[in-house]
Amino acid sequence: MVVAILVVRHRSSESYRMRLVPILIALVVSGLIYAFVFERDRLNAHLGRDQPGAATGEDAATASEDESTGSAQDAVGITRVVAIRSLAREVDSNVTLRGRTEANRIVELRAETSGLVISEPLRKGAFVDAGQMLCRLDPAAREATLAEARARLTEARARVPEAESRVTEAQAQVEEAEINANAANNLVQEGFASQTRVAATRAALSSAQAALQSARSGLDAASAGIESARAAVAAAEKEIERLTIRAPFPGVLETDTAEIGSLLQPGALCATVLQLDPLKIVGFVSELQVARVEPGAATTARTASGHLVEGTVSFLSRAADDTTRTFRVEIEVPNPDLTLRDGETAEIMISAEGKAAHLLPQSALTLNDEGTLGLRMVDKESRAQFVPVSILRDTPQGVWLTGLPDQTDVIVIGQEYVTDGVPVEPSYQELGQ
Repeated sequence: MVVAILVVRHRSSESYRMRLVPILIALVVSGLIYAFVFERDRLNAHLGRDQPGAATGEDAATASEDESTGSAQDAVGITRVVAIRSLAREVDSNVTLRGRTEANRIVELRAETSGLVISEPLRKGAFVDAGQMLCRLDPAAREATLAEARARLTEARARVPEAESRVTEAQAQVEEAEINANAANNLVQEGFASQTRVAATRAALSSAQAALQSARSGLDAASAGIESARAAVAAAEKEIERLTIRAPFPGVLETDTAEIGSLLQPGALCATVLQLDPLKIVGFVSELQVARVEPGAATTARTASGHLVEGTVSFLSRAADDTTRTFRVEIEVPNPDLTLRDGETAEIMISAEGKAAHLLPQSALTLNDEGTLGLRMVDKESRAQFVPVSILRDTPQGVWLTGLPDQTDVIVIGQEYVTDGVPVEPSYQELGQ
């Protein structure tokens, strides 16, 4: 029992000492930190650091830090930077767009009349010429209708001479009646004829005039019959013409033509024809660059399939899209072998007026306090100066920038550590180093 009590007491004292040691260590460390931070001067005086020529490790570190800082700024506050002496060059400021190819013309040929297809179908992908027959419908009774219309035209034309002869006869009777009426009037005035004879001649004149009017009406009716017959013939011929559906322009079939034996109603599809030569490439230019694009400008386009083609701007929209605020641009390119297809993605480069620009590394770009993109250059008094720039084109060798003088010294290393008016000491390097 006594031994057990002694073991327990020994373990309790050992556990107490183990808990006490971290506390003592913490107190010692706190004291050292307090002395190093708050009583540093006294500690240095006590250790003799205030004597001349005594250099501690901290002083050596401080001196090393001052030395490294001096590599960027000397004793008088001049900041050392790395700059590039750049000269402006004339560059072709292409307008680059993303677009797609489109067929120059695409048309769906549909039936204008009803009928059974009696022609052999053409398969999609076939090349067709302008005027080539694509679908032929059964004429049925349309040819008989045309023959009947032509017969009525012949009959109407035969009535015209008879109507003309009646008009001539009626005109002669009118002239005779007028002569008789004049003679009767003269005889009555001289007392050689009675009033009854005068009335009779007047009645005969009126009857002859009515007959002339009737004859002329008959001639007009005959002429109208001819026009009606001609219209019937033209309608019958047009109906027969509609039985044949032809290609309106040379192109390629996008769909099969209607199968033989199928019934086409008015509006039913016969075939779809694409015209791929010349081909259109359509893109959309932003409102910031639309002023640089002109109709007739030379263009180069590379399709997703790897074809490189050249063409010209054939159309530039005058109205912007309501949603994207971009303007439609159409480029016409030759495609004689039809290697280009409708709907391919293409990268378009439109030639624009050349500008003087500087080729500089993109890392040289910086922002001022207002968030304006620009560069810091070295002015004539060797002071830093911020100049806003505009990016003309981005290339693997760097960015082409406008807005700078023709010759300028651009800070490429250290531009983030200086502001306008700060004296600088530039060391120059060649572009590309």
